[in-house]
Amino acid sequence: MMAQYLEIKAAHPDALLFYRMGDFYEMFFTDAEAAAAALDIALTRRGQHLGQDIPMCGVPVHAAEGYLLTLIRKGFRVAVCEQMEDPAEARKRGAKSVVRREVIRLVTPGTLTEDSLLEARRHNYLVSYTEVRGEGGIAWADVSTGELTVAACPRPQLGPMLAR
Repeated sequence: MMAQYLEIKAAHPDALLFYRMGDFYEMFFTDAEAAAAALDIALTRRGQHLGQDIPMCGVPVHAAEGYLLTLIRKGFRVAVCEQMEDPAEARKRGAKSVVRREVIRLVTPGTLTEDSLLEARRHNYLVSYTEVRGEGGIAWADVSTGELTVAACPRPQLGPMLAR
């Protein structure tokens, strides 16, 4: 199981990894230390790796959204790794088979779309800029209200446009 965790974590080194273990999302190593401090939850340990205790913390799946919001507001990126099969299915492949897991969501301030995670009294914009043959264009959507705005935007005006 820890080999699988390390492999998935290596693919997302800049994010805290919420690793699904039954009814909990668990974090290990430096992710656990950072999350435990940011969330004010207990830091414990789970087994050893290379002769050292593995720091571990966890949050219940049913309460994960609130913890995600706290982490995002504190500047963290979070990769949510889910179990993609039932443990019984994994056992069919052999007694030592590990439940297949995949990162299904990367949560950042720019990817929040869930009403429960967005601040109701704030605009929450998603912005895109492109240039084609020297002509620039910008589009922004307020994911809180659904309002979409599109405008011509030469590159020199991009900074002031984003500052609005």
